[in-house]
Amino acid sequence: MDEVLQDIFDITGLLMNGSVAGIGIGVPSVVDVEKGIVYDVQYIPSWKEVPLKEIMEERYGIPVFVNNDANCFALGEFYFGKGIGADHMIGLTIGTGIGAGIIINRRLYAGPNCGAGEFGMVDYLDRCYEYYGSGQFFQNVYQTDGQTVFERAKAGDVQAQQWYAEMGTHLGNAIKMILYTYDPPLIVFGGSVRHAYPYFQHTMWERINSFAFSKSLPRLRIELSELHNSGILGAAGLYYNAL
Repeated sequence: MDEVLQDIFDITGLLMNGSVAGIGIGVPSVVDVEKGIVYDVQYIPSWKEVPLKEIMEERYGIPVFVNNDANCFALGEFYFGKGIGADHMIGLTIGTGIGAGIIINRRLYAGPNCGAGEFGMVDYLDRCYEYYGSGQFFQNVYQTDGQTVFERAKAGDVQAQQWYAEMGTHLGNAIKMILYTYDPPLIVFGGSVRHAYPYFQHTMWERINSFAFSKSLPRLRIELSELHNSGILGAAGLYYNAL
């Protein structure tokens, strides 16, 4: 744990000056947002329960805000990207999984346990939406990694393009579920799978267009993130969100 903390201190120290009013941190884990305690960080086994907010505030003497990385993505788009001017939106990260951040009335809604927006874990078919509607789909169903499928699709491989179309059907069902639960007027896609959007948009929209409340659909926008650092910008946005 100490080794990772030292890396954080080293990077933060490079940025600190008299103009810094707060520190925002996004982590791929569950967070007690109020206390800033990080639990069970993916890929850092030693981080089972780390009071990161307390540690950083004691060291730097300014407010520190800690949240899930998918929530930071949504805030990054809301303040600096495709979500500028929106009152309500969903930031949907689609890569090896499905993560999401929810903006309601211009504020991030993370839930009391920082667990809101875990749409990918909702039961679907014999598994969950993440299993079929993200980059996992290709490995889970066809035992092929997503990057290989993407390169094949770009080269005109019909089979790879068909696999994307199949994934798009599942993702479209996931978006319908999001529409039924949150009715967002804007969904912004992030994550690596967004780059393959031309290969799955048709089947995805076929499923979305079967949404029962047809009058809602003309107001729905789905945009692709164009920011390179949405999560980092969104971590900074945690400060604005708290004001």
